[in-house]
Amino acid sequence: MSQPAPSIETSNRIFTIPNVISFIRLLGVPLFLYLLLGPQHDVAAVIVLAVGGTTDWVDGYVARRMNSVSRLGELLDPFADRLYILATLIGFTVREVVPWWFTGALLLREVVVGIALLILRRHGYGPPPVHYVGKTGTFVLLAAFPVILLAAAVPSIDGWATPVGWGLAWWALGLYWAAGVLYLMQAAQLLRADRDRPGAAPAVAP
Repeated sequence: MSQPAPSIETSNRIFTIPNVISFIRLLGVPLFLYLLLGPQHDVAAVIVLAVGGTTDWVDGYVARRMNSVSRLGELLDPFADRLYILATLIGFTVREVVPWWFTGALLLREVVVGIALLILRRHGYGPPPVHYVGKTGTFVLLAAFPVILLAAAVPSIDGWATPVGWGLAWWALGLYWAAGVLYLMQAAQLLRADRDRPGAAPAVAP
């Protein structure tokens, strides 16, 4: 009989290798924006962006392998993801690498999910667990951005890089909204269960 996989405990430690990797990822955000919007060293910005996207997988892998999952890391990882995506969208929109409507479609999803999270918090619930669809969408989006920027920076590869980059971007956008719908469904189930719970008092506006 196979033995069950050991559970990974979450610690309160701050200085762990995965957390250091996440901190380094965060330091890459202002460097990326400087390279993109300042001297416009696009190839260097692509490298920073690609490293930031790759280490998104590395810190989680190291945390699981070394059994060093921490509560701070569980917050830092998605925060770094969202900061990279937001910074990239702002920089790309300013440089007209991506159209404003694409940026708006991604930000609208964040606004919708953010409102749902506020409603859950008002009823005493924390955020729903991160769904693999959303995590996959983030990974694909962080893969699409360097390819799109590289296509703009190196015209000789535009013929293949632009279709690949935008194919990934559209895929990521669909996954992002699919994950948003799943979060809304989870939130609705929690609120329905809260409403139907015997003796539940109606929510009072703050």
